[in-house]
Amino acid sequence: MAKNSTPVMLVTANVGSIFEDPEVMLKIWTTEFLSQIARLEPKFIALHCQEVGGKNYEQSMKHVDHFVDLLMTSEQLRLFDKVRVYLDEDYSSAEKFTALGSFYFVHNSLTDVLIWDFKESDFVPLNGVEIHSGSIEDVATKEKSKFPQDFFPECKWSRKGFLRTRWSINGTIFDLINIHLFHDASNFVAMESAPSVYSKNRRRALRHLLERFHSDELDCTPFFLFGDFNFRTETQEVVKKLSEGLIAVPTFKYNNEEECTKVIYEDEDSQVVLSLGKKEFCHVDHQKIFVDKNGEWLRQYDKEMEAFSSDLFEFDIAFPPSYPFEEDERGAKCYMQTRCPAWCDRVLMSHSARQLIQDHSESGKKLEYFLMGQNTCMGDHKPVYLDFELVHN
Repeated sequence: MAKNSTPVMLVTANVGSIFEDPEVMLKIWTTEFLSQIARLEPKFIALHCQEVGGKNYEQSMKHVDHFVDLLMTSEQLRLFDKVRVYLDEDYSSAEKFTALGSFYFVHNSLTDVLIWDFKESDFVPLNGVEIHSGSIEDVATKEKSKFPQDFFPECKWSRKGFLRTRWSINGTIFDLINIHLFHDASNFVAMESAPSVYSKNRRRALRHLLERFHSDELDCTPFFLFGDFNFRTETQEVVKKLSEGLIAVPTFKYNNEEECTKVIYEDEDSQVVLSLGKKEFCHVDHQKIFVDKNGEWLRQYDKEMEAFSSDLFEFDIAFPPSYPFEEDERGAKCYMQTRCPAWCDRVLMSHSARQLIQDHSESGKKLEYFLMGQNTCMGDHKPVYLDFELVHN
């Protein structure tokens, strides 16, 4: 390892679905995650989780302690003696609850590590293990907020927000931000325009966040922003591509008003090629067209990052869409036929943070930006990681 850099691994993981079947999935998930730690040997690990406790968090939150314990007692993390965990679990506080979980593991070989105290506006030494759970509103070493509800007007109640920490490692200062943005609630609504109304809402929320960071007292701090952005491919354009030469046959439901419930696209022999519903997106060759060549043809419709190119940087994506995978053990490589597969989970950074990553020619270590658990069931979202060398000072 180069003496003027630190091996760092940043991971984002929407873990909601693994809490639907915790007896099986928690062990599989943590085993795969820890195997990557063993392979890459980072000295600083940041794991940003969304939907901690799952969709039925009142019942599932008790399994979060077991998830934390599987990580904390693992052999792979035994030498990480400085740990900070922030788990926003207080679902009784609807106006503040985000279900975000941020885990930070620091190897015992790293001694010059500080964390920011947002109340004192100063760095404090990082020592020992601290796990903050339940209500974490008063924890000073993190900043957390929900997005204003009017950013997501289609959703009656949302857990979407961010959680930020600030670090100094061997003289290099940066922010780590865990983020969760709103999803596409209906394929039909997503098809109505390009960009969709959902995409526009995500853009407003992300712009709001960036402006907030630009206006704080340390506005020049480089930052890494990684989480479930829920970025989607442009559904309208994808459907247009997949339905070329096909005949659309809509199905309607008549209650108080006419409502389209399903659209099937048939070929000239009346064979169904594509079927769409509010929560259905099914192609006759579904796995082949989205899995082969990592869904490369779909990248041209992945446009939500374009509006932020002057603010944010992302390394080239060479991995398949991270969502929506089958949620059982047999479907590790198969996409569910509910949504168009998309690169929801990303590791982004400010252009200043890009300068903190050591070039391969200097470090001798190749940067990796990829999916975790490509051959393992990790839930409906595959974790995405960035492994690199962080320059000192």
